[in-house]
Order: sequence, then structure tokens, then C-alpha cells
Amino acid sequence: MKKITLIILLFCAGYINAQDVNYRIKNISENTKLADFGVAYYGENEAVFASSRKDKSIRNRKWYLNKQPYLELFKGTLAEEGEINNVERFSETINTKYHESNVTFTKDLKTVYFSRDNYINKKTNKDDEGWVLIQLYKATVGDNGEWTNIEPMPFNSDNYQTGHPVLNFQENKLYFTSDMPGSLGSTDIFVVDIYSDGTFGEPVNLGPNVNTRRKEMFPFIDDNNVLYFSSNGYHEEAKGQLDVYATKIIGKEAIEPAINLGYPINSKSDDFAFVKKSGKNWGHFSSNREGGKGDDDIYYFEEIAPDERDCNQLVEGVVREKETGALMPGALVVLYGEDGEKIESVIADKYASFTFKLDCKTPYKVVGSKQNYDKDSEEFETSDVRDLELAIGLTLTPSEFIVVRGKLMVNINPIYFDLDKSNIRDDAAIELEKVLRIMQKYPKIKIDLGSHTDSRAPDLYNVKLSERRAQSSLNWIIEKGIDPSRITGKGYGETQLVNKCANGVKCTEEEHQLNRRTEFVILNPEAVDE
Repeated sequence: MKKITLIILLFCAGYINAQDVNYRIKNISENTKLADFGVAYYGENEAVFASSRKDKSIRNRKWYLNKQPYLELFKGTLAEEGEINNVERFSETINTKYHESNVTFTKDLKTVYFSRDNYINKKTNKDDEGWVLIQLYKATVGDNGEWTNIEPMPFNSDNYQTGHPVLNFQENKLYFTSDMPGSLGSTDIFVVDIYSDGTFGEPVNLGPNVNTRRKEMFPFIDDNNVLYFSSNGYHEEAKGQLDVYATKIIGKEAIEPAINLGYPINSKSDDFAFVKKSGKNWGHFSSNREGGKGDDDIYYFEEIAPDERDCNQLVEGVVREKETGALMPGALVVLYGEDGEKIESVIADKYASFTFKLDCKTPYKVVGSKQNYDKDSEEFETSDVRDLELAIGLTLTPSEFIVVRGKLMVNINPIYFDLDKSNIRDDAAIELEKVLRIMQKYPKIKIDLGSHTDSRAPDLYNVKLSERRAQSSLNWIIEKGIDPSRITGKGYGETQLVNKCANGVKCTEEEHQLNRRTEFVILNPEAVDE
């Protein structure tokens, strides 16, 4: 039998209790009288940040509206106590005569995402009101070591802003700031999936546990999936203007209201661009508080009294065929606890991925299955490691079930009815007998029966006809002794066509037949394994 591989990624994620966390902070010596902010770590020993400092290597440089030069990206060497030494311009190709700021890198340092004025190919683009907005760009390292292939993100628009990018640990999600449609306030924080082929999903707003009616900006997601960001919208807890907050992210959702990090990270002024060095208890943030050297300054912080955190882990995985490595969407993945109790089940999405939320240091078992493949299972215990790969060969008895459009269904031949009729024909009874046997074999499964028509009749007539056919099929099964609480039925008429054959569209008889179907969807797929 064929084998498929279930790859599971585990990483520890701690809840935040900022009220008990203490920080030691320090203004770094590299700050100037102009703006310096937004540190991003560039490998182990370097950092990149934005600055409007004067640079003698830049001639005829334009000055911005606030009488400061346009922001450029600079890099330097990380030293003791968070100092950044040997500062120089970051890139001759990324830096332009307009604003650049806020970067994030893949761990191999071959890809960078950055904020820039809406300027590419030596051309500025303006919104409907004539403003040049901030946009997100991506670049990769060329053969000569310089950044190349600079391109705007596919969800950019001339009429809204995108900026402040940061990657999660797995590098499959990009968090950013935007005022795009769907924002709750002036600027919100969004997340977008990065797929294995390099394409992107649709941006998702992180919701009201993060975003308010005012400004949320400068996201940073740490190794434990804790999101840090700045906001001026949490009035009750705010120390001043922009304050730094933290919340836990599971998937694409903040699972608890954000918590203010408190003094000394936050002050009466703007405090923002909070980042932590991976695996360390220190990092940097930016502030224009009193006592600084200039406009915005970079501060080093050290977390000296970390809280004992309740531990949760997010499990993200992908299902692949073991021999070829091909993605296997539609596989059923079931999670069991130490006592064998079923906790949750999911069907791998079109990208063959799945997600579970787990407790730390707890035994679990994962069982994966897909039609015509061998089923297997693996027991494991979560721990504080960030990632773990489990290879699971999957099996399932062929022909009993099939996954269609992401749903597990009873695998039967089409059930036919005479034209305009709803009585059960002999050939239909044979297929219903298969459904009956499966419900008897798996006494805990529950089924939703759906009857569908093609589009070649008035819409209302098709709904009523499919309702009668659904009820006939439902009655047939119940009369054979199945508990009515285990099966429901509904007629959908032509509202859920599986192809283009809607009203007025010319189709073949075979194409119309695909829409005349009765489906038996398993509502609790995990019961198949019980």
C-alpha cells in the first residue's frame, strides 16, 4: 500500500502576564539627533534599522516635510548591551531617494520584506488624493550578494498603505500594518499566508483583541507566537501615546485581549517597534521619550524577571505522500489525548495543511488517514522544543469513504430518480443499502444527507423536488432501523452546482448529471476510527 507522510511542527507558545515582568532599558550610543528606529536582526551578529541621519555618501538628498532627510536603511554589528557598531548604509539597490524603513528577513537571509514609499522602477505612484503612500516590497539576494528582484506585494494598492512587515518563526505567515478595506481603525495589523510555491493568500485582520478604532502598528511575532505591537487605542491601560502591547496568536487569531507591557518599556511618549532576539531575553524598541538624544531613539532592553508562563503549543502540519513528497489535501487528521479520548479532528485543506492547539509537556497521539493509503499513528509528547517532525504512514479501507470538496462522504455510486419523481428506484436502493451498512458498521457516525438537482427547471421547483428526494432517502434509511438522531436531510435544489452549468449555460447531459446527486456527508469524521 502507498504511504504518506504527516509532518507536524510543534512550537512552544507562552501566555503573557506583563504586569509582573521587569525590564532594564538603555539608550544606545549610536542614536543621533534625527530619527533612529525599527531594529530588525540580520543573522546572528548584525542589525538593520531606519534612520534619517545625514550620510555624506548621499548627495543632493531630498528633505522631507518635517525638515528631516528621508529615511534610509542602515546596518551595523551587534555588540554588548545592545550597542550597534560600524554602521553603514544597508543596500544601494533597496535604498532610494524616498523613504525606506522596517525590514524582516528569512532565516537564510536570502529574502527581505521592507517598507518603502510607493516608488518602483524609478516611478512614484500616488493615491486618488495625490499622496505617495507607504507600501510593502520583497527582494531576494542576487549572485553578486546585492538585493535584486524588487517587487511590490500582490495585495498592495495605490489607495491604501501596507508596511511594518515581520515573519513568524515558520516563515509561512507575514504580519504587517495597513489601512486597507476591512480595517477597524486608522491602521490595523493584518496577517497573510505565504505558501510553499511563493504565492500569498488573502490578508486577514487580526480582530478586536488586537485592533481598535485608532492606530495599531509595528507588529513583531516571537518564536512562541506572541505578538507584540504598538497602539494608541487602549485608553484605560495606556501610559501615553503609542504603547507596546502583547497577546498570544493561534493561527490567525489573537486568543486573548492584548496586555500593556508597562513601565519602563512604555512612557508618556510614543513607544514602538519592540523586537526580541530569538532565543534570548533581550531586544530593542524605539521611543521619542524625554531624555533621548533626538527625535526617535533606539533603546536596548533586557528582561530580568520573566514570568512563569502557562504553556500552550500550536501544531501546524502538512500531509505528504511518503515516497514522492507530493502534497495530500483531503487527508483526515485526528488528535487523541493520553487516555485515548478524541480531542479534535480536521481535514487537511487544499494546501494539505492542518492545525491543532495543544498543552505543553502532554502526551498525544495523531492518526492520519486518506482513501487508498495505509493508516498509521504515532504517539508523542509535546515539549519546549520549537519544531519536531513526525512521519506517519496513513491507511484507510478503500471504497468506504471519499473526500469531496474538503468533506468526508460515504463513497457510493450516484443515486438516480425518475424524471420529476422522488420514489426510491431499485438501483437507488442498492446504494442506500451501502449507506445503511456503513452506519451499522460505524455506530457513532452522524450523516447529513444532501439532495441536489441540475439547473434545468425553475429554481423553486428544483428546491421542492430535491426536498422530496432527500426526505424519501432519509425515510428509507430510518425505516431500516437507524436512529433518526444520526441522520439529517435537506434538499438544496440547484444552489450548490459543482460546475458551470447554471441557468442559461449550455452543457452536455454528462455535465448536468454531475449536479444531480445525493451526498452523504460525515459530520464527525473522527468516529470512523472509533
